[in-house]
Amino acid sequence: MSAVFITGTGTELGKTFVAAGLIRALRQEGRAVAALKPIVTGFDPATASESDPARLLAAMDRPATAEDIARIAPWRYGAALSPDMAARVEGKTLDVEAVIAFCRDAVAAAPGTLVIEGVGGIMVPLDQRRTVLDWMAALRLPLILVAGSYLGTLSHTLTALDVLKRRELRIAAVVVSESEATTVPLGETLCTLANFVSGVTLLAVPRLAAGADHPAFAELARRFR
Repeated sequence: MSAVFITGTGTELGKTFVAAGLIRALRQEGRAVAALKPIVTGFDPATASESDPARLLAAMDRPATAEDIARIAPWRYGAALSPDMAARVEGKTLDVEAVIAFCRDAVAAAPGTLVIEGVGGIMVPLDQRRTVLDWMAALRLPLILVAGSYLGTLSHTLTALDVLKRRELRIAAVVVSESEATTVPLGETLCTLANFVSGVTLLAVPRLAAGADHPAFAELARRFR
């Protein structure tokens, strides 16, 4: 059994795209794979088939039924806000300890590789005191950090890496996912990051259609044999 947590330097950078690609690559190797997207904001039941949990289920070749979505994404909120704010809109408070316990139980029960996708970036608030960083620190799983290729991503990515290392979290890979309408070449972003990052696998994924595969996903899969 192995598990990996996929996080990002921010939101809307391609975490789900990378998670789905990794799931498909693992399955192509004949390996058992399970996935979780425990916390989802901006969730609309009317368009559930287009949601992040549905994309993970599709990568596992499973239908996006309401039951399956609820199984892999128990904490779903309608407002497209940080989890603490989205829960507050609904008069709720996110139970972070329950989220951590849910993930730990899933890790223990997974027969193969478990892919857990976080929400937003590493410092997104979950409640009044804790962030995604605290969630990851509690689980102590290897991380895949997804970054964009927009102008400014170098500072955001290096800052995120510094924070993760200060918490002594293991970074298995950094994946630079090409940002839409960026003026910064993807390859140049990767080369510059390589000047400042050592001992961490650096990969780049160009903008591709949903469900498309890329050699970077197979390389990620090899990291979790």
